[in-house]
Amino acid sequence: MDDSKVTDIAGDQGMDLGSVRIADEVIASIAGIAAADVTGVVGMSSGLIGGMAEMMGKKNPAKGVKVQVGAREVAVDLYIIVEYGLRIPDVALQVQEKVKEAVETATGLSVIEVNVHVQGVGFSQVDTDEELRLR
Repeated sequence: MDDSKVTDIAGDQGMDLGSVRIADEVIASIAGIAAADVTGVVGMSSGLIGGMAEMMGKKNPAKGVKVQVGAREVAVDLYIIVEYGLRIPDVALQVQEKVKEAVETATGLSVIEVNVHVQGVGFSQVDTDEELRLR
């Protein structure tokens, strides 16, 4: 694993038992799962490479997530698709709160910012399934 993509964190007990290393991809996955769990988020937006991997059948919880990790803090950028008809600022605020809590709880790092980039609007899978049944 590339050392520049891994974060060392010290134990909270002050004992020198070794180090804990968290890969950036792990932090991105935690953030992506937390964001996808928010009501109103119908998907995560990815670039061409993420879309190609998804077409090949690989699920990636870090899709649409970029993290910048410092010594004890992390900044997260999320690229989401919001459900049509919902108030975008409300959904974005819920995403920010949930991602901050999830990353801080799981990693012990301080989340200094969660930037939400709304890339589009869409319909939830449930809505799409109901529309297909009505036809």
